[in-house]
Amino acid sequence: MKNRDWYTSLVSGLLFPLQERLKDHSTVSVRKALELSQWWNRERLENLQLLKLRHLLAEAEAHVPYYRRIFAEIGFKAAEVSSLADLARLPLLDKPAIRADTEALKSQKARSLRSFNTGGSSGEPLTFYIGRERVSHDVAAKWRATRWWDVDIGDPEMVVWGSPIELGAQDRLRMLRDRLLRTRLFPAFEMSEQKLDRFLGELRAAPPRMFFGYPSALSHIARHAQARGQRMDDLGINVAFVTSERLYDEQRQQISKTFGCPVANGYGGRDAGFIAHECPEGGMHITAEDIIVEIVDRQGVPLPCGEAGEIIVTHLSTAEFPFIRYRTGDIGILDDRICRCGRGLPLLREIQGRSTDFVVAQDGTVMHGLALIYILRELPQISHFKIIQESLNLIHIWVVSGAKLDREITAKIEEEFKARLGQSVEVLIEETTEIPAEKSGKFRYVISKIAGA
Repeated sequence: MKNRDWYTSLVSGLLFPLQERLKDHSTVSVRKALELSQWWNRERLENLQLLKLRHLLAEAEAHVPYYRRIFAEIGFKAAEVSSLADLARLPLLDKPAIRADTEALKSQKARSLRSFNTGGSSGEPLTFYIGRERVSHDVAAKWRATRWWDVDIGDPEMVVWGSPIELGAQDRLRMLRDRLLRTRLFPAFEMSEQKLDRFLGELRAAPPRMFFGYPSALSHIARHAQARGQRMDDLGINVAFVTSERLYDEQRQQISKTFGCPVANGYGGRDAGFIAHECPEGGMHITAEDIIVEIVDRQGVPLPCGEAGEIIVTHLSTAEFPFIRYRTGDIGILDDRICRCGRGLPLLREIQGRSTDFVVAQDGTVMHGLALIYILRELPQISHFKIIQESLNLIHIWVVSGAKLDREITAKIEEEFKARLGQSVEVLIEETTEIPAEKSGKFRYVISKIAGA
């Protein structure tokens, strides 16, 4: 690690490891192991995955009522698993199944489970449980990826986040911990112009070495700085970590240009775990030591590298509450190349977004929401927008513009949308002064309410 000051060394080498030990987490030893295994070749990594998969399935068969029943119903025996391909014999696990059988998914050996929940794209809460082993592995994987960018725990960090789970837990102990770790929090759903001006002042007064937040929030801050004519590329920020939403090229460019730093994309979630992270060479590396990623078609059949389908995750460190062939609802593509960085960790070529980021034309054609996003982004009169596909026959567009849109502009929007979705689609355009983010603080440009979109 370069450019580490004495305080960062104190935090990463002593204070944070002490915290993890007090929590009975194995984070430090796991991270050290991950920093060795990341350089292994694919065959060695796959052998490790198979070893851990056999253990996970044996634990599930013996101690998890849900999987004991599933295995018996399909005649599956963990002891007979001889390759990673055998995983495809098991059914997919989805959110409705977890909601219906939450208690049956708990291992009878579990002793340290904590309840977590996530709203998901539909806003319907999903409650699940996580044990100490999984927490240790997820934190270690994130820590490893952070260090790829020459920053470490203890370096000054600005977190732009919006989850009520984090923001609601800012008690005195957590505030003290954040102060010791040099982490500051800026709420992503409270970004009025006045608060953004104050935030830019705080950045200038005490620049962080790294950002962490939603791409929509960081790009919004960057655009505000640009509009105010405030230079932010001389603060010495090393990297902007973004996660939890699709990262669009325009957002990457805006953040990087404004803050004078690279943008590192991360992919994962509370439910699925720390799935993948971008390295400085641009490779989106899967955390293969803990995560098996499959890409499947609409029938759940695995697809080869290069083909787009739903991202299915098996988390190998979840024996206490197994996530086996879990449906993320995201669409992606695997890559079979080796990254220029030399790491053997497999790659995600693309993460195209959630299945609800796709829209359906009247003739049944499924297309990514980008097909509609680009129509609005081409119009300089529009500063913000949100597209909601209510049905096959109705598309609702919220727009924010500097001046009222004239008939020529709205007619152009309607024409372009109908050309993609169908001539009889009703295009409802509503102008507003502000488009609020989701309750979590995330922002989604496109939402389709059509099942299976």
